[in-house]
Amino acid sequence: MPRNHANRAIIVLECPWELDARDANRSSVLPFLEGVAKLAGDTDVLHANFYDELSLIHAYNFLAKSRHKNAIMYIAAHGAHGQVGNVELLNIFAAAQVIAKQCNITGVLIGSCYGGECSTTLETGIQSSQLRWCASYASSANWLQGTLIDCAIIESMLDLPSAAYKKSEKIIDRLASALSPFSPSYPIGEDYQEQPVSLRDSLQFVIQPEGKGRRARNVSQEIFDVHAQFQLGSDEGDDS
Repeated sequence: MPRNHANRAIIVLECPWELDARDANRSSVLPFLEGVAKLAGDTDVLHANFYDELSLIHAYNFLAKSRHKNAIMYIAAHGAHGQVGNVELLNIFAAAQVIAKQCNITGVLIGSCYGGECSTTLETGIQSSQLRWCASYASSANWLQGTLIDCAIIESMLDLPSAAYKKSEKIIDRLASALSPFSPSYPIGEDYQEQPVSLRDSLQFVIQPEGKGRRARNVSQEIFDVHAQFQLGSDEGDDS
């Protein structure tokens, strides 16, 4: 008897982290995403490991068998210098575009250090595809804190109505709302010179609203501007 599927999905492709010398595939984002799915309800979590480009393609093909009304892809791996999990970032996006339409993938979150260091790569990665948004970090990112931020973004974007993808402000507002519990000045990681980098300066967002002629563009500044509107002012409740 065929199994009933949820309407939504989080598609997780993860490269082993080896956060310490004894981390034999111990650390994983999977339990966090399973928690998000339980909280959201009506959400499947599909997970596969990859180790290089060939295994990534196999993982894509395996996970592409699923059909959901809305899916978000989460790539979780170490990264630097244009690569994520030993794979060129543009190749990751190219493969994601192939299955985006058949799996109804609306967004890609690159949970990786330096995955967002080149905004043009993110823009090229989703341009002329069904993908409506992507996000990643322009610096290194602390593993636990970055995972929690990623989970907040994914949970918020899971139930964004399809009609909202036609308007930039709807996408921006939802992403800003997802970030509202987190301080933009928090040092999420470091740059290549080992200098601290704030969340505002690290986390990069690119959106591509639905519609003919709409192009992918970086909206990080706009999102953090809206993010400020979700915060209580220092003079809140002061009648003086």
